[in-house]
Amino acid sequence: MKPDRHGIRFSLLLVFILLSAGIVAVLGILQVGLIRPYYRNTKISSINAIADSLESELLSTSGGSESQISQAFQQTVENDVCVVIYNQDSRQVYSADLLGAGCVFNSNDSVNGIDYHDAGTLMSLVSDTPQYSANLVNDRTGQQMLVVGRSVKETLGNYYLFLNTPLEPVDSLISFFSRQYFLYTSIVIIIAVIFSFYLSGRIARPLTHMRDQAVKLSNADYSARFDGGSFTETQELASTLNKAATEMGRIDELRRDLMANVSHDIRTPITNIRAYAEMIKDISGNDPVKRNKHLDVIIKETDYMSKLVNEMSELSKMQSGTYTLTYENVDLDEKVKEIMELNAPLIANAGVIVETEIPGHLMIYADDLKIGEVIQNFLSNAIKHTPAGHHIWIRAKVLEDEETVHVEVQDEGEGISEEELPHIWDRYQKSSRSFSRSLSSTGLGLAIVKAILDAHHAKYGVTSKLHQGTTFWFELRETHEG
Repeated sequence: MKPDRHGIRFSLLLVFILLSAGIVAVLGILQVGLIRPYYRNTKISSINAIADSLESELLSTSGGSESQISQAFQQTVENDVCVVIYNQDSRQVYSADLLGAGCVFNSNDSVNGIDYHDAGTLMSLVSDTPQYSANLVNDRTGQQMLVVGRSVKETLGNYYLFLNTPLEPVDSLISFFSRQYFLYTSIVIIIAVIFSFYLSGRIARPLTHMRDQAVKLSNADYSARFDGGSFTETQELASTLNKAATEMGRIDELRRDLMANVSHDIRTPITNIRAYAEMIKDISGNDPVKRNKHLDVIIKETDYMSKLVNEMSELSKMQSGTYTLTYENVDLDEKVKEIMELNAPLIANAGVIVETEIPGHLMIYADDLKIGEVIQNFLSNAIKHTPAGHHIWIRAKVLEDEETVHVEVQDEGEGISEEELPHIWDRYQKSSRSFSRSLSSTGLGLAIVKAILDAHHAKYGVTSKLHQGTTFWFELRETHEG
């Protein structure tokens, strides 16, 4: 399969490889560039340490045992140093040579104008100063070298200690490092490729899966389920998409129910209008009593259709966020009295007892018209589903925070089952309690209430038990000053 050059897997793979190669290249350049100065500084430090050690082990009063001589020689071997020691009579008392012809003490030629092979010359270098140090280039090897000398005064006499060592690594060492570096580079690149291939796969796999599921979702297949893999971010994304898919599926189901129910509700009055119009035309056209009766039915059906269209339009406006609320201080006591007066005939016909428990002049900050519509809907539902002779209460109180007003409408009606409670706010929700063909109700009431309370950013809810009654409630801020 041809790799997608713009895909996340290919991009991650390329980034990891380039990053690994870049790091190894930088390390290689630093190593190659720093090996010589690092070697030089190390040698300078080590040769001074060796000089101190030789002075202590060979020239001190107690020095010069076989073990000490052996240890001193080992130090010179490990550090590529050649050593000569002269006594005050210009006689060589100790030497160690690992450099051979490369040691300046073995050369008959002068270096930088100094005959380092001559004992008298060496001794004169430290006659006026306790320590001598010089950098020079060995003509035979072409290497930079360091010569260190010091005079040592002991009880048994005066001694002159001189050491010589190269300041640059030999070419074989650099060549060896270069070969090892290229080997290590190859190993690191291979490991980086394997690791990046694995990691990019782990990152890309859930994204690829989610892309495939998103295609299903875009084709209205709401069974799509998203797996976020093992990363927190992709898991959160998958969880969000799963929730969105569930909600979209539910909305689609509600849409289908809405279309079915609206078409059903519109079809019925249209059928009645047509039937009664034909009856007027064919039967009751010349009979004033029958004609007026049939015309009344047509008027009621058209009123119902008009109410249905208006409520659908109102719900759409509220849910789309285009409706602008007009906030003001609303007197709850006065608002409930107004609603009670409007519903007096309905209350009387239903034979229910409505009681109010509202402190006088309790104010809330809300849209007067819309909040009245909410209370009206709660009350009309309670009247519709409460048997004659039973009670309905409209209550309001200020909560403990002294800023929030709790309003509720409680009835002693038939109640709502636990299965139906989570869905009662859905428009056209089919419920044994609430959904029925009625010229006074379109089935959109609670959906409109929900939209109004959401627009007010209010808390709201319902509690209910079958055959024990239902309580609808909402909470809003108390009166707003200024």
